[in-house]
Amino acid sequence: MSQQREADAAAAKALAGLEAEIEAARKTAETWTAVNAAVGSAKGDRFAQIAQAVTLALLVERANHHLDDLKPRYQLKVAPSDLALHVIDRDMADDARPTRLLSGGERFLVSLALALALSGMGTRGVLAGTLFIDEGFGSLDSDSLDLAIDALERLQAQGRTIGVISHVQAMKDRISVQLQVHKTGGGASEVDLVVR
Repeated sequence: MSQQREADAAAAKALAGLEAEIEAARKTAETWTAVNAAVGSAKGDRFAQIAQAVTLALLVERANHHLDDLKPRYQLKVAPSDLALHVIDRDMADDARPTRLLSGGERFLVSLALALALSGMGTRGVLAGTLFIDEGFGSLDSDSLDLAIDALERLQAQGRTIGVISHVQAMKDRISVQLQVHKTGGGASEVDLVVR
């Protein structure tokens, strides 16, 4: 009888150890289930989507600060279903429309706001020192062109170097230091530095 009791005690002790191991394994399994739910497949597709959504939301938030300066009428918003960008038109009862429906001038201003926001994101919150903009100014009406030039001048006043490639006369009239490229024939060009 005492042998039976000793065997029972040993079995109970062994089972107690197994129960602790089972509980630890269950907690580990719960952790990995949560990680799998967040990351998804072995390729990390779901995690990549989450990271893209967070990055895009941050980009849109920063771009909206620039849009407040450039054209307060518009704000960007991320579509909840597919990470597409929509423009909120504050003058039209906050109507949301896809960015592909913007006019040329509207598209330029939104693109400029996104470029400015992106330049800040790539440098840990510090704005990049140099920004080059290639055209788009020809699609702006005179008020929007003035807004864009004013925004670029404010950036320049903050110590940033702004390079603009344009054929628009209003741009040429407002930019004091220019590199002008002239065709000389035979596929050659000549560059002149003009300071006003």
